[in-house]
Amino acid sequence: MTRLPELPFPLLPYGPQAPWAYREGVLSVRAGAHQDLFVPPAGDSPEPASDAPRLVGTPPPGDFQLIARVAVGFAGAGDAGALYLETGEREWAKLCFELSPDTPTVCSVVTRGYSDDVNSSVVEGGSVWLRISRTGKAFAFHASADGERWTFVRVFALGDAAAAARARIGFLAQCPATDGCAVTFDSVRYRDHAPAGMRDGS
Repeated sequence: MTRLPELPFPLLPYGPQAPWAYREGVLSVRAGAHQDLFVPPAGDSPEPASDAPRLVGTPPPGDFQLIARVAVGFAGAGDAGALYLETGEREWAKLCFELSPDTPTVCSVVTRGYSDDVNSSVVEGGSVWLRISRTGKAFAFHASADGERWTFVRVFALGDAAAAARARIGFLAQCPATDGCAVTFDSVRYRDHAPAGMRDGS
């Protein structure tokens, strides 16, 4: 079990064993070789092609925002650090800072049995701020260059209201194509309310 002082709930590791560490406000991990959480939409089975290390916990009831600045030591295509949420074994989503395929990009995946995959914006610089929010029974993804003004990525449901209420959230690292990559999350913030607006920069 891991406790971050910024979060009002503990985190537990899931997926492959990974060296999660927290020190002086920085959460770090290294994804191992060929670790990824994705269910190909053209595949024959709604099972992940592989798995990726996650550090996840259950937030208090009600709306929330989970925010972090993410940096990745990119080594190959698909390397990413992500904010992650799940409402069931085959219902989960991730907002990634990813090398896609050779350009640092904000990407998102929503999985309902099978995964979709969306590239949203190119990132200039070595890090980006990511935010996942719960607003009622829906979830929203946003990204930011400075952690102040936010760009809308997507809003979606992941099950019904009961499923949304039991969502678990946290952090994920992946390295689908090479031998591993390092990911850091800093400036972690938790807010017990949803953004004021989805598309107004708040």
